[in-house]
Amino acid sequence: MNHDIFSVLQEKMPQFSKSQRLIARYIMESYDKAAFMTAHALAQKVGVSESTVVRFAVELGYDGYPSMQKAVQKMVVNRLTSVQRIEAANDRIGNQDVLSMVIQGDMEKLRQTAETVDRSQFRAAVDAILDAKRVYILGVRSAAPLANFLGYYLNYMFRNVHILTASGTSEMFEQIVGVNSEDAVIALSFPRYSSTVVQAVQYCRTTGATVIGVTDTELSPLGRSSDYVLAAKSNMVSLVDSLVAPLSVINALIVAIAAKKERELAETFNNLEHIWEKYHIYEKQVDIP
Repeated sequence: MNHDIFSVLQEKMPQFSKSQRLIARYIMESYDKAAFMTAHALAQKVGVSESTVVRFAVELGYDGYPSMQKAVQKMVVNRLTSVQRIEAANDRIGNQDVLSMVIQGDMEKLRQTAETVDRSQFRAAVDAILDAKRVYILGVRSAAPLANFLGYYLNYMFRNVHILTASGTSEMFEQIVGVNSEDAVIALSFPRYSSTVVQAVQYCRTTGATVIGVTDTELSPLGRSSDYVLAAKSNMVSLVDSLVAPLSVINALIVAIAAKKERELAETFNNLEHIWEKYHIYEKQVDIP
C-alpha cells in the first residue's frame, strides 16, 4: 500500500466497529507514539485485544501488524517535530545501551540499503554525471555536510562543480537559474524533507537537466521529482538523522566515477602531491622506533 494510511483511516472511519475506531483514533491522534508500539502495547493502550489490533491491520489491506506499523512510521517521520522525535526515541531506547543501539541500527540500515539500491539507476547516475557539462550538488540543513563531502571529491574530477547549501529558497534559485539540459543535478534530502531542495529540483527538471536524487525512498518528495533515485535508509534517531547509509552510497558514487576517470585522476594527483610536498600541506609521518 503506497497511499497515506491517515487518509485511509479517515475515509473508513464510518465503517469501523467501536474497537476499530478506538485504534484508528489513537493512531491518528498519537501517531508519534503508535508508530513505535508493538501490537500488544497498542492493544493495551486503547483497551482492546491484541488479536483485534492484528485483524484491524489485515482489514486495512496489510499482511499483518508489522506492515501497517511500517506504513505509519513512513508517514509520520516527516510530520514529527524535533520534540516529538526526542520523545519517541526515548520511548524506544528505554534502558538499552544507546551506543550499541545506534551502531546496530546503522548497521541494519547499511544492510537494507545494500540490498535495495537499484544498480541500473546507480550506473545511469554515474554516466549522467560523467556526461554533464556542469554538476550541481544541492543539500541543505542536515544534508549540507553530505553535499560538501561529495563536492569536495568531485572537484578533483571535474572543472565545473557547484555546491549549493543555502537553505533559503530565493538564494537557491538565484544559484540554479542557469541550469540547462547539459547539466546534472545531484540533490540530497531526507526526512524531514527540505521544501527548498524539492522546489529547486522541480525547476531543474523543467530546464531539461538530469536530476539524481539521493533520498530514503523513491516515494519521497525528492524521489518523485528525480530522474534517477539512489535510495538510502535514513530512519530517525532522536532529533538526529542517521546519514550513515546515505554517506556510504555517496562514497560508492565517488569511487565509481573515479574508476571511470582513472587516467585523468592519476595525472591530477601526481601534480597535487608535488604541490602538497612543496608547500608542506600535510604533516610528515614520523616513524615510531
